[in-house]
Amino acid sequence: MALKHSRHKREGEKPKKGVYLLPNTITLCGMFAGFYAIISAINGNFIHAAWAIIIANVFDGLDGWIARLTNTATKFGIELDSLSDLVAFGVAPSVMMYKWTLAPFGRVGWAAAFLFVACGALRLARFNIQTGTPGSKAFKGMPIPAAATILASIVIFYYELWKGIPEKNVFFPVITILLSLLMVSTLRYHGLKEIDFRERKPFWVLIVFVMIIFVMFVHPSTAIFVFAMAYLLWGIIENVVLLLKRGRTRHGVETGGSAE
Repeated sequence: MALKHSRHKREGEKPKKGVYLLPNTITLCGMFAGFYAIISAINGNFIHAAWAIIIANVFDGLDGWIARLTNTATKFGIELDSLSDLVAFGVAPSVMMYKWTLAPFGRVGWAAAFLFVACGALRLARFNIQTGTPGSKAFKGMPIPAAATILASIVIFYYELWKGIPEKNVFFPVITILLSLLMVSTLRYHGLKEIDFRERKPFWVLIVFVMIIFVMFVHPSTAIFVFAMAYLLWGIIENVVLLLKRGRTRHGVETGGSAE
């Protein structure tokens, strides 16, 4: 009887209240960086807005890593992280690009900016419902932090070479729309979570990491732009190769079947 009473008591217990301060504070720091990027873009300080998005990316990586390391990952933290990502990597880049180069295109400009926010929100929603499901560690569609970083890297690299607002150029709405569509696509993109740092790696991997850090410190603006463009192009090339391989395999199976 006492056992039955204690079981009912446990079933009726409310979940523990409170939140973990460390990972959620880091998440809020990323949200603040995104908010600062929005304010900077509105005030016309686009280089500050772009760097704030890059800094938000650092916080976004830290909060998840620390939550896993300290075993403090919670559903509340996951939801807060998604909201922070939407501000820092959805709204902030859209406002930055609209104020910087998309406004002269009129309705096409603000439509492209909204498309980036909408696709970013859809990308986050799809990622949340797929979290925890078995399958490949690769991302389905470009992650929203990567898309935001590519836009930020374009702004940063531009101001390394030129000054002022760029002239009306169709490249800017095209790249914004392209990144929007890549986020909601089913193309495979890779991330750092695929690397298991606890496993032994070949020595050359360590050399590559050292060289990347060296380049980042020597010329960060150019390095961020080069790495961001390489990530974009590599993802497109890899998926084209995978599509061609699947087409050849399917064709080989159909040909073999018909020959029999």
